[in-house]
Amino acid sequence: MQISRESRRRRLAAKVQKKLHMPPATRLRRFITRHFMILFGAAMAALGFVLFQVPYNITAGGVSGLAIIVNKFSGISEGLLIWLFNVPLLVLGFFKLGRWRFLAATVVCVAAFSLFVELFLGILPGMLEPYPITHDKFLASLYAGVTFGLGNGLIYRFGSTIGGTSIPARIIHNYTGYPMSQVYLFTDLAVVFVGGVVFNWEMAMLALFTLVLSGIFSDFIMEGVSQLRTAVIITKKADQIRFALVNEMRRGVSMWDVTGGYSRETRTMLYCTVSRSRVNDLRFMVSQIDPDALVIVGVVQQAWGGYGNLKLNKD
Repeated sequence: MQISRESRRRRLAAKVQKKLHMPPATRLRRFITRHFMILFGAAMAALGFVLFQVPYNITAGGVSGLAIIVNKFSGISEGLLIWLFNVPLLVLGFFKLGRWRFLAATVVCVAAFSLFVELFLGILPGMLEPYPITHDKFLASLYAGVTFGLGNGLIYRFGSTIGGTSIPARIIHNYTGYPMSQVYLFTDLAVVFVGGVVFNWEMAMLALFTLVLSGIFSDFIMEGVSQLRTAVIITKKADQIRFALVNEMRRGVSMWDVTGGYSRETRTMLYCTVSRSRVNDLRFMVSQIDPDALVIVGVVQQAWGGYGNLKLNKD
């Protein structure tokens, strides 16, 4: 009896689901770990915000920066303002994005961040008054960028956001194709500019410094420091270099025949991935075999299979 194409598809889908299935204990452990790290990141971001941004009016973009500005005129606490600003954005995201898991984690994170801000505002100023961390505005902006960036990076890494401008940025990107990074930049710079008008331009410059530093540390937490490099080698002695790569450096390699656009000569292009510590070994090895070879080395942000685990954990 001939099996229909639709039946084969259903069977294949069932096999894939079976392979992706995890024991309940494993799923629970990953769920707890994920939400613990999100809460830890929210606490760290709130700590940096309360200790270093609020006292010096460093309006480093986003809803948190806007809360500092509005607090000056209304007297409403920053933690409550952050929550009030985020509620309509979360409702908008609920209807426009429709990603239940993402929005649920975002609601948890926004609520936790707001609560941590309120908690720290009530405890830390009095506790640290005899032992201030710093009186220097520049150091405060530096500390704010590091702590807020590390906390934000943890939140992003474990599949959530701190709310705010990230929600409209995703919506604008989905509907217009406009890059999210540019939407972030526009909204954050607008908040920094308003902060400069309300407070002073010195603090606006420090807020811009905090914003940039926060982005750097957030990216560092999400992606880490790359230890890998890719090498493209164009040579006439491909077999000798391939032999050295495989047998001496213990690296896999892919090969293509290529033609020079200017010389029209046919050569071989080798492509391989090596650790950062072995780039000089690669350069020396190629120079000994073919001094006329062209070697191009690039940074690898991430690599899976061979260097890292290819399996994607579903929680």
